[in-house]
Formats: sequence, structure tokens, C-alpha cells
Amino acid sequence: MFKVLKTEGAARRGEFSCPHGTVQTPVFMNVGTQAAIKGALSAADLEKIGTQIELSNTYHLHLRPGDEVVRDMGGLHKFMTWDGPILTDSGGFQVFSLAGLRKIKEEGVTFASHLDGHRIFMGPEESMRIQSNLGSDIAMAFDECVENPAKYQYAKASCERTARWLARCKEALARYNAEPDAVNPGQQLWGINQGATFKDLRIWHMQEIAKLDLPGYAIGGLAVGEPTEVMYEIIEAVEPYMPKDRPRYLMGVGTPSNIIESVARGVDFFDCVMPARNARHAKLFTWQGSINLKNAKYTRDDGPIDPQCVCPVCRRYSRAYLHHLFKAEEMLAMRLSVMHNLYFYNTLTRRIRDSLDAGTFGDFRAEYSRKLAEKI
Repeated sequence: MFKVLKTEGAARRGEFSCPHGTVQTPVFMNVGTQAAIKGALSAADLEKIGTQIELSNTYHLHLRPGDEVVRDMGGLHKFMTWDGPILTDSGGFQVFSLAGLRKIKEEGVTFASHLDGHRIFMGPEESMRIQSNLGSDIAMAFDECVENPAKYQYAKASCERTARWLARCKEALARYNAEPDAVNPGQQLWGINQGATFKDLRIWHMQEIAKLDLPGYAIGGLAVGEPTEVMYEIIEAVEPYMPKDRPRYLMGVGTPSNIIESVARGVDFFDCVMPARNARHAKLFTWQGSINLKNAKYTRDDGPIDPQCVCPVCRRYSRAYLHHLFKAEEMLAMRLSVMHNLYFYNTLTRRIRDSLDAGTFGDFRAEYSRKLAEKI
């Protein structure tokens, strides 16, 4: 269930409910691809840094440890000891990223495992079965994310096929949810809008998938190499055709500025590997812009990563200490930095929500959208 509590322009302040809790939106989902945050953060850590919802990867968990293993262990929530909401993506993006190893047909996709090369078939029904075994709260539809730039005719055919796949996803998940031993019978299916950078395809596809009356919808296939302004133009083109009373999810995006600007265009949910990936390379976010802690100027800097931050890392450790950890290649450097960056992203969306509650989102956007893109 989703309800819009307040709006400011196209920006929305909302509340989403599912079997494992209520999520305040806009929200950033913390990415734990293999049921763990890269950087050695546990579910207990996520509770300390303001995480509302965790995201895991269907394809990777199907390979390791196996979705049936997760099912036998009581589902993903119990397996990773995370009591909050979980979203699983469908494996569709892996179809895109394994482009050289896959073959797409109407039935689904055959591709080679990145682990050992063995052949895997995944279609809408298989993706839904895997996600049903995982027991996430939100199961994403199986789709194809076409490459950028894409040829119009291929993108059109892909859109049409993805729409047909979505109908199969809906039928399959309804069947799995009705099974007496379903891990999470309240699992929701969200559709994914595709169409590359062609506005007419995007609009047509959104109109088609909206007919299925799903609990939520995502915009996929962006942030794959197109200019940022093109991404914003696609969001603006699609948004009027997205159901007003359903959550909107922009997949794989993005920078703090991307999040602010996309909220301004009507998006509610976000995810991205960027905060954790950047942190593992000493690139940390602050309210003045991003910094690189490998820089020699931090050798004797006894200040926190960000004087405005109250995360567990900033309350205790100095820039000089983290600089040393990175130089010494200590694992603790990654753990502390990932914790800070995820706390920053979680706080960013909390402050966006606070500004929407107060009717001052426009001021927040004006102050921080450009500032957070700067490097200091």
C-alpha cells in the first residue's frame, strides 16, 4: 500500500507499507547484492545507519547460495537477519550486463554464469519462482535493459516483449503467492518501464504496463551511459503516465544530485551501488561535496570526515586515521567508509523528506543539488 502524504511541485512525500514494515519516501535502498553490503556491513549495522529498505540481487542469490537454500533457511529476511522490507531485482539487468554471453528469445534468456560458465535459462516464470523462494517484499519484473545507444527497431521490439513478459510475471507470482507454503504470500510485483532514450517508446510502454494495475512501477534502463540531462528528460516524459497513487522507482540512480533532481521530477525510490563502491576507493560524500581520503592533505587532519555528520564513524574517527587505513590497505578503511557513505545517503533522503514536510524542498534543492556534485 502506498499513499502520497504531501506534494511540492512534482515532488512527493509518501508512505509505503508491506509485510515487513512501513517505508517513508523518498527513500534510498541500501544495496546488498549477495545479501550483504560490500564493505563488510551487517544487518545490525544497517539498523544503526538509518536504513529503511534493503535490496538484493536475484541472479547472484540464484547462483550462490541458491534460492532454494535461502528458502529452506526461512527466506531472505531470516537468512540475513534483516527484519525490514527487502526488494529483489529480477535478473534482467544481468541479462544486459552479460550481453556477450546471452541469447534472448520470447520464452526468456539463456546465458552463461559469470562464475563457471554453465548455461542458465531465465524467463519471467523462473525469475518469479526465484524471488518467491527468496521471499522479498517487492519482486521486480523480468525485463530487458537494452544497450545505449540502441537502435529504434530493436528497442521497440524489446519494449513489446518486456510488456508481454510482465503479464507472465503477474500470472506467475499470483500463482506462487497462493501456494500454501509461500515464504512471503504478501510479495508484490512491480513493473519496469523500458524504451531506451526514445520518448515515444517510453510513453507507450508506460501506458501498456499501467493497464496491469500493479502495486508499483520503476523506470529502468537509465544511467547506462546516456547524458544526465537525457535521463531527466526521460523521467519528465514518463512521469505523467505513471499512476499517481503508486510508488515510482528510478533504478540504479545515482549521485546525490541525481536523487534531488529526480525527486523534483516525481520519483520516490532509489538504489545505487555508488555510495558503497566509491567508499571502497576512499571517495566519501559530505555536505560540502565529495572528498578523496587518499589525498596527502588528510595525513594530519584530525577532523571528522564531515563536521556536519553524526554517523558512528564521524563521531569517533578522524580523516587522518582513515587516510592511514587506506594507505595501509586495511579492511577497516572500507568498512568505516561504506558505513559513512550509506549513512550520508540515508540522511540525504531523510532531509529531503523533512523539507517536503516543511514545504521547503525548493530551497533544499537550490542549496544542495549543485553543491553535492562538487569535489573538495
